Amino acid sequence: MARYYNDARELARLITVWSKSLSSHTHRYVVCSGGGGGIMEAANRGAADAAGQSIGLNISLPREQRPNPYVTRSLSFEFHYFFMRKLWFAHLARALIVFPGGFGTLDELTEILTLAQTRKLDRPIPVILYGSSYWKEIINFDALVKHGMIDAKDLGLFDYADEPRRAFEQLTGKIQKGPDDGAPSFTHSRTHASSP
Repeated sequence: MARYYNDARELARLITVWSKSLSSHTHRYVVCSGGGGGIMEAANRGAADAAGQSIGLNISLPREQRPNPYVTRSLSFEFHYFFMRKLWFAHLARALIVFPGGFGTLDELTEILTLAQTRKLDRPIPVILYGSSYWKEIINFDALVKHGMIDAKDLGLFDYADEPRRAFEQLTGKIQKGPDDGAPSFTHSRTHASSP
């Protein structure tokens, strides 16, 4: 998993540098992770590498997950319930980059894909699955189409990427700004995984 840690860090750095370069001072994208260790930490650390802020939406768990030291302290939030944390992830997200992870990652990924599929989102949220060989082994999307569980067009709800620069280009090419009303926008990088 060390490769994914390094890639998440670099991708978050690229996103933060890009966001800081945008001409509008009232419309920025901020990296947001689950706030814990491993690849989540890498995302927050990459934003810090670019002298940017980042959000951590941490979850209270008995024996694991403490906020990592790279989350901007004033943007570190603690949740008791997973459903509330997912609500804020979905509410704030302008894009979703999903690195390899376990049940929590799968839960959040399928939540966003379901909301997009059923048109329950108030805006498009580009989804990038980082690590194509991992994701193609973990979820057989083609089998879901074959068995009639999803439509073939649903495969267009996400893209794959295998290196930070490519994921960055996909993200910036697809992201859509909301109205420039002074409210910040957030890029949510779902990066739950064990420490490398």
